[in-house]
Amino acid sequence: MSRQVKNSLKQNTTNQLMPTVTQRQAWMATLAKAELELLEKLVNKLVTLPNYSFLRCPEIGLTMVRGRAGGTGEPFNLGEITMTRCVVQLESQGDEAIAGFGYVAGRSHRHAELAAVCDALLQTPNWHDQIQAEVIQPLQIEHQKQQELKQRQAAATKVNFFTMVRGE
Repeated sequence: MSRQVKNSLKQNTTNQLMPTVTQRQAWMATLAKAELELLEKLVNKLVTLPNYSFLRCPEIGLTMVRGRAGGTGEPFNLGEITMTRCVVQLESQGDEAIAGFGYVAGRSHRHAELAAVCDALLQTPNWHDQIQAEVIQPLQIEHQKQQELKQRQAAATKVNFFTMVRGE
């Protein structure tokens, strides 16, 4: 078999195991937006997590938040928010080490650590499906419930001026 064919086969099998950028963005957003208590509870239900070490211990910093005029216009600097980040590495499983990243708004070291651990586990074939089913999906369902509640509360305060009768 030629070297070129071997390389293309290697890339195809690697790509099948690797999550797409969009998938990873989705689960990292879910982990970042999760309530710490619920995330902690779901992770504690998992049986025997693999050991990990810190590549970057949880640390607090600031990041600039940008907005767009009208949602689609020119970007502008809205302000700074406090953020915590963390990077962990799972104990070597085979020939490559897997690193997980956690970035969360606020000052929660534990939240950033759990997000990083879950990110690392989601990149491993042995843990991906379990973490997806037992952590990510419940977090997404809870987030959706919270969004619907906020929408109902906002809709209850809406005033429709077109239903008012003009004076006669």
